[in-house]
Formats: sequence, structure tokens, C-alpha cells
Amino acid sequence: MAGVEQITVEAGEAGMRLDRWFKTHFPGLGFGHLQKLLRSGQIRVDGGRVKADSRVEPGQVVRVPPLEVDKKGESALTGHSIRNQGDADVLAKMLIHEDPKVFVFNKPAGLAVQGGSGVTRNVDDMLEAWRNQKGEKPRLVHRLDRDTSGVLVVARSRLAAMKLSEAFRARETKKTYWALVKGVPPKREDKISTWLIKEPTEDGDRVRVAAHGEKGADHAVSYYRIIEQAAQTMTWLEMEPYTGRTHQLRVHAAYIGCPIIGDPKYFEADTNWDFPGGIQNRLHLHARRIIIPHPDKGVIDVTAPMPPHMRQSWNLIGFDDASAED
Repeated sequence: MAGVEQITVEAGEAGMRLDRWFKTHFPGLGFGHLQKLLRSGQIRVDGGRVKADSRVEPGQVVRVPPLEVDKKGESALTGHSIRNQGDADVLAKMLIHEDPKVFVFNKPAGLAVQGGSGVTRNVDDMLEAWRNQKGEKPRLVHRLDRDTSGVLVVARSRLAAMKLSEAFRARETKKTYWALVKGVPPKREDKISTWLIKEPTEDGDRVRVAAHGEKGADHAVSYYRIIEQAAQTMTWLEMEPYTGRTHQLRVHAAYIGCPIIGDPKYFEADTNWDFPGGIQNRLHLHARRIIIPHPDKGVIDVTAPMPPHMRQSWNLIGFDDASAED
């Protein structure tokens, strides 16, 4: 995500409405989101507050706050868009943090982290393209589901991998996810504690809530809080997994009666619920931020912009990223 930009209005844009100007320069920015930015004064023209129907003139300077949307001429990084791109190039586009010991990538939805049944491309294999001069390949230290986007930490050496892996095992990391769920949870914030068990099905592994002490079940704990609601239809949740079980957040969201929008395994719509127009039927779960001890000293604190399909949903609904900071 870029910082504040100051963009000068061009001669060919004389008399253009400000909302149309933004649609031209930032096609991914929804009108509801634009209105919130205007009302809060984050968007200004020549230093002054403006409205959506204000007209711009050549030479005026538009203040544009940080926006997690595609600019004109840019293409979004998705599991589909990377098909014809080389591994090294894709990794470079995914990279959001780099230091001598660690890479952090913003994994697009649809790209698997490791190989498996039906997987034709995955991050682990792609890392072969980034072997260092000693021939050492970067190493995965945790995973994300194929359809989950967001922060993925990769160690640049064996020693760094050992230290990072230990941080995950010792639960010294803080992982924050954003999810769009159906309905509204019963509480504004809460802890979810269940036992989970993974079972094979014709469509791959599926996880269900198990009885305490059931053979093969693992204890799973998650925390959530409501950030914003779209009436009683959908809710933007911030979720934090304390444990790291397979599909944990997805199963826990469904367990409290609020399955994640677009979840192919755990979302079951009923006859009284219509899928909102303009919102894609894709998993709306994003690993937004990670805080983890650095292998040397200090901490790594990285935030990943949302994938295009979730950004589109946020814009359509009118959710404001600033709400997550409250």
C-alpha cells in the first residue's frame, strides 16, 4: 500500500466531477469508500475539503490517502493472473518485507503453499527460483489454506527457519485475520474454544467440531471481534487463532452460526438468504497481519493488503479500513 499521493489534474480532465476522476484513476475504489474518505477530509483538492460532485480543473492538486485498490493500468495479483508469469517474477510481486533473514509474502488467494492432490503450482516449489549463491532454498515455516490470502513468512536460511518455527510452536506470534461472514455473531467479541477433528471426504479433508476427548481430536481456540456490520446480513470480523489447526477459523466461524462468505466447505446458504449482488462467491478470509520475533532481534510486524475480491466487497459494502484501528 502506497503512502499519501499528490496528483495534479491534467488538461484533459478539466471540469470532471471528482468521483468520476477517482473512477478513472482508481477503478477499484467503491463509491461508499470514496464518500467516507471525503467526509473525513482525507481527500482534498488544493488543501481544501471537497464533495463527490465537485469539479476539478487543470493544475489543481488532489490529495489521495493510502488506498488498497488497483490504480489505472495496474493488474491485480491473483491465483489466475500469475499463471503465465515466471516463479521468480511472481515471488517478487508477492514480496512485502525483506531482510537478511526473512521474506514475507502476500500470498494471493488460489495459490497453494505446498504441493498436493490437484495442485499444479505452489509457493514451496516456486522458492526454488530464489536459491541463494550458496544454493540454499528459502524455507516455509508455516502454511495458509490455498484459498486464504495474506501474510506468509519464509526463512532465508536453515537457522532462521529453526528460530521462526520455534516461535510458532511456542505461540509467540500474533496472527490477525480479516473475514467477511454471514449474519452477525451473538457477541461483539468472544473466545471460541472447541475440539476439532479432520476427516477425509470425497471432496478432500473436512474438519468438524468433535466431542471433548474424542479420539484424534485437537483442542482449538480462536478469538474474534466485530469491526463493522452490514445491517444483519454480513459482518466484518477480526479473528485471531491461538492454536493453529487445519481450517480452524473457517470451522469456528461456522460453529457460531456465521460461516465465512464464499467458503466452499463450510458455508451453507439457506432459502432465506441471498448472496449479495456484486460480491464474489470466493473465500473471504485474509491473513492481514503477523507479529513474530525476528530470528536475530526485535520483531517482524507486517501487514498485507487485501486480495482484489475482498477489496471489491469492502468497497461495495462501504466498509472503512480505519474502523479496524478503533
